[in-house]
Amino acid sequence: MNKPSKLLAGERREAMVSWLRASNTPITGGELAKRAGVSRQVIVQDMSILKAKDEPIFATAQGYMYLQAPKRERISRIVAVKHLPADTQRELYLLVDHGVTVKDVIVEHAIYGEITASLHVSNRQEVDAFCESVARTKANLLSELTEGVHLHTIEGDTREQIEAALLALKEEQILLEDNE
Repeated sequence: MNKPSKLLAGERREAMVSWLRASNTPITGGELAKRAGVSRQVIVQDMSILKAKDEPIFATAQGYMYLQAPKRERISRIVAVKHLPADTQRELYLLVDHGVTVKDVIVEHAIYGEITASLHVSNRQEVDAFCESVARTKANLLSELTEGVHLHTIEGDTREQIEAALLALKEEQILLEDNE
């Protein structure tokens, strides 16, 4: 099998943007490196350069994505939740099963202040990939820094969709509310 020829820096970055724009799913750094004929570290550096040039690229646990312009305005809301690490998959399933995208996780750290990490999970397959990555790497969840308390920015097509997802979290005693 022929090894792909190494792309020069400018060509490589243009190609990476093109590949990411054309993909509806994340592309791993390893896959981008393979396509471009360079190391994964070169891809990481290229991503930093592209982001500095205001390319709307973001990293998820599943790989890199190009933030496509939304086809229509989506409803966004930040929700406060609390659960044990073992309940992460259940929490995310409750949200994505209602057609909601979980954009990120946010925790308030005593020293660093607000820490935000991209999730961008919209279906069970993406939730499973995220949870498998956590298990495989033995990484701690950000919520473990705050005894399970964290925020998510969620998006949906309608307010009813978001409200139904929040009701499901409330019924499972995951949603933090004012009366606690």
